[in-house]
Amino acid sequence: MSITNADQAVAGMLETLEGHLRHGRAEAAAGLFLEDSYWRDLVAFTWNLKTLEGQQQIADMLRQQLPALGEIRLRQAPGEAASEADGVTQSWITVETGVARGSGLIRLKDGKIWTLLTTMSELKGHEENKGVRRPMGAVHGVHTGRKSWKEEREQELAELGRSEQPYCLIIGGGQGGIALGARLRQLKVPTIIIERNEKPGDSWRKRYKTLCLHDPVWYDHMPYIPFPENWPVFTPKDKVGDWLEMYAKTMELNFWGSTDCKSAAYDEAAGEWRVVVERGGQQIILRPKQLVLATGMSGKPNLPKFKGMEVFKGEQHHSSRHPGPDAYRGKKVVVIGANNSSHDICAALWEAGVDVTMVQRSSTHIVKSDSLMELALGDLYSERAVAAGMTTTKADLTFASIPYKVLPQFQIQVFDKIRERDAEFYARLEKAGFMLDFGDDGSGLFMKYLRRGSGYYIDVGASELIADCKIKLKSGVDVKEIKEHSVLLSDGSELPADLIVYATGYGSMNGWAADLISREVADKVGKVWGLGSDTVKDPGPWEGEQRNMWKPTQQPALWFHGGNLHQSRHYSLYLALQLKARMEGLAAPVYGLQQVHHLS
Repeated sequence: MSITNADQAVAGMLETLEGHLRHGRAEAAAGLFLEDSYWRDLVAFTWNLKTLEGQQQIADMLRQQLPALGEIRLRQAPGEAASEADGVTQSWITVETGVARGSGLIRLKDGKIWTLLTTMSELKGHEENKGVRRPMGAVHGVHTGRKSWKEEREQELAELGRSEQPYCLIIGGGQGGIALGARLRQLKVPTIIIERNEKPGDSWRKRYKTLCLHDPVWYDHMPYIPFPENWPVFTPKDKVGDWLEMYAKTMELNFWGSTDCKSAAYDEAAGEWRVVVERGGQQIILRPKQLVLATGMSGKPNLPKFKGMEVFKGEQHHSSRHPGPDAYRGKKVVVIGANNSSHDICAALWEAGVDVTMVQRSSTHIVKSDSLMELALGDLYSERAVAAGMTTTKADLTFASIPYKVLPQFQIQVFDKIRERDAEFYARLEKAGFMLDFGDDGSGLFMKYLRRGSGYYIDVGASELIADCKIKLKSGVDVKEIKEHSVLLSDGSELPADLIVYATGYGSMNGWAADLISREVADKVGKVWGLGSDTVKDPGPWEGEQRNMWKPTQQPALWFHGGNLHQSRHYSLYLALQLKARMEGLAAPVYGLQQVHHLS
């Protein structure tokens, strides 16, 4: 591979930066960055998930962290050539500190660093047993009292949580808890995952029967075991459930199904949690050192309180409890809400011949699935991306390398193209009375998800039914009162109803901390999720990272893990490494511990 000017620029910058870092020259290192620059660090330097913006923040971080980092090495990744386009030079890099190895991506502009991503991928001396380190499996030779793999596994299952305590307890056995459990298993961190449902995957199986993933398969792989090449692009929910059940067994996870967490309290003197769980009619007390709430972004239903709900004679439930359309043929259904779940439920009800009305109280961002896949995801997560040499890891790191502060400007360009491409589709929706938006600043789906986790629908058919007036719509109204057989709206209209579905979203994950631990701990931690963008449902101040997700919180030894399948896969690595470091007693000085500005 020939050395290009771009390669020379990157190599020279990395050599200079490394020299400053090794000699503790924080200000000199920060001076290599543009004034308008960003260093996003995932654990490697900050033992946190932190984005430093501008020279001053970078210098402040380095002054605090450099003394504990040991010898630092920054190199251009072997076999990876730097590229140059539109005045920006970028290259994959390797990162090494005294205790860890990792990778990253650097972008240069005008002779200085514009963006830098550094990530931790393994701890020295505690590498995962994979690849050349994979276990032998068989123990050759003659050994008296030999135990088979099955016997050793059964012994572990019998002892962990009883005679042996887990180091980490994960509450929640959906894709988030299972992905993290797999990472911790590979790092030899004794872990139990507890889940109310009986089997892994049941949280998917129990949703409405037509539910499918709206994200494509290339975006959704689990750690270690990618979906096979014949896997459908959009996975049906029962197929997701079966995959998670298989995955948990194959990855040898200690999964306690049909287990309910009753309470948890942190013993500061002992440095451990006291968690009371109920399993098989028996109360068990677990004493893990670390507690992870992996109860999901969509785990704490927001059930509204409308006047008259208690007098309604029909059936009413939150969308998370909706079984599907079969029991409602020939009946009238009102669905309150106009985001993903509402659209899916309304479409399935209409297909079953149900008279269904959607009540849209505020505007919704709509994006057609094929447009999203081609224009927003295609370069990173698609068959053409795979054919071009894009791996899941590279795709994840590329996406992670764009600081949240500048991500909107890229997304606005993408969604402007989508708006133009699908102009006729949007015009038909608006003619039907549907209230549309593209986010507060026109940045579309991903920023809405990152900022508030709601307010959008990826169209896989329901929008056409609305545009064709097949799904009835009442928009720009609110619910004034629930009556015995109807829903009274703020414009004075009244909708007859045999069933009311509240597709009203979910609350902050710290609501689970309030339920399981205490309101004091929930308030000590503060709001979970959001960037502080000062947009709708994401109040400032600016945070630059997801609040309290995958990183240390104000409550010692309490962590939050979740998000979509992509986030569960990618960020589970960084959370697992933080937990492993603590188990091994490694120094892990946290820079920029999350501050609390909002309680929920």
